[in-house]
Amino acid sequence: MSGIFTPDFWIYVGVIAGIYTIFALGLQVQYGVAGLVNLGQVAFMAIGAYTMAILVARYEWSMIPASIVAIGAAMLFAVVLGLPTLRLRADYLAMVTIAASEIVRYMALNLNDVTGGPAGTIALLGPAKLASYNDEWQEFQGSVQSILSSITGGGVSPDSAMLIIVWIVALILLTATWLMVRSPWGRILRAIREDEDAAQAMGKDTFRRKLQALVLGAAFGGLAGLFIAWQVSVFTPNDFRPIFTFYAYIIIILGGPTRVWAVPVGAILFGILFAGTRFLDFYPLNELASGDRAYLRLLLVGVLLVALMALRPQGLFGKKEELILEK
Repeated sequence: MSGIFTPDFWIYVGVIAGIYTIFALGLQVQYGVAGLVNLGQVAFMAIGAYTMAILVARYEWSMIPASIVAIGAAMLFAVVLGLPTLRLRADYLAMVTIAASEIVRYMALNLNDVTGGPAGTIALLGPAKLASYNDEWQEFQGSVQSILSSITGGGVSPDSAMLIIVWIVALILLTATWLMVRSPWGRILRAIREDEDAAQAMGKDTFRRKLQALVLGAAFGGLAGLFIAWQVSVFTPNDFRPIFTFYAYIIIILGGPTRVWAVPVGAILFGILFAGTRFLDFYPLNELASGDRAYLRLLLVGVLLVALMALRPQGLFGKKEELILEK
């Protein structure tokens, strides 16, 4: 049980919670504000991560332009995905988006010459060379470490520097999103979510507004993909499975599907819950194999989520009357 009291472990959990705050914030814009049931948010994360890594490792781009193009690629994919699908009903849209995310993952898995295939980004330059894409990021992270060390007067770990960077970006995005949701643009999206037919009857361009919400959420997903890539240094297609989109849904459900500032609360609670359950190694649970305990963690998270939905379906900070209901 000593690991649960290790500061470095919880700093890492805080980093992942910050990245998932950015990731789930995109889904909050799409689902919580605009009512779009997107089950393929992880595709935007994968596109952002892979595009940046390929441009840096294979074509020797600098980190900043490669990152901008990577986010742009995620947004472009959202446009390509949204143009033929946003006129579909919620259940059909959900099926199309989860299928699109799996198409992206299987392309990354099978395009060995482009993505490194099952071996991941370490094989971006082929089997004979080890590829690296985050040298510039590590230099930047090191400069942040130096600044923090001079302020605190002690040593600062790379994860501590990443924690500060990620949460600064997350708070900026949360503030910007909160302001947008309170703007006329956000109020129109809420009107579309509550009654699209009525909004269209009032002359609102509902399709264009929904496409804007999908693209904005994709930008957040692509940015989260960049942070994941920089944090783990090497990733594979299996790091972008559909379950990660459902983790984001858990986060926004925990906090409240219509509350922007509830997203980081949900992310932190999910991070504590999901990471903390790995320490369930006491009797009789320690009689189980490690793989079985991993499934037990998922089962426990699911049970707690079902209990929350039964007792407080609007989440911790949401309003019950604002729940999205299929009419």
